[in-house]
Amino acid sequence: MSDKETIETEEEVKPVVKEETKKEETKRTTKDPNVIYVGSKPPMSYVMAVITGFNMSDSDEVTLKARGRAISTAVDVAEIVRGRFFKDAEVRAISIGTEQITPREGGNPRNVSTMEITLKKD
Repeated sequence: MSDKETIETEEEVKPVVKEETKKEETKRTTKDPNVIYVGSKPPMSYVMAVITGFNMSDSDEVTLKARGRAISTAVDVAEIVRGRFFKDAEVRAISIGTEQITPREGGNPRNVSTMEITLKKD
C-alpha cells in the first residue's frame, strides 16, 4: 500500500467518526418531553404543558422541576392540575434539594433550593 492510499483511507474514516459523535451529542441534549421546567411564566402556561404532557406522550407521568422562587409556582401548577383537570392524578413523588450557583460576574457561590414534583395520571 502506498502513502497516498493510506491517506485516502484515513480521510474516509474521519467523517464517519464525526457523524457518530454528532448522533451521540443529539441523544444527550434531547429534552425529555415529560419534564416541565417551571420558571416565571403564569401558572396556567405550565398547567397547559402538563395537560399536553399527559395527553401527547405514552407515559402517564409528568415531572415538574423548579428552583428558587419558582417552587411555589410549581406547587400551584400541581394543585391546579389535580383539582381542575385530572381529578384522578396523584402526586407520585416530591424531592427537594439544593444547588450551588456561581454568579457570572464571579463572587461567592449561592445556594438555591430545588424541587421536583412527579404527577401520575391513573
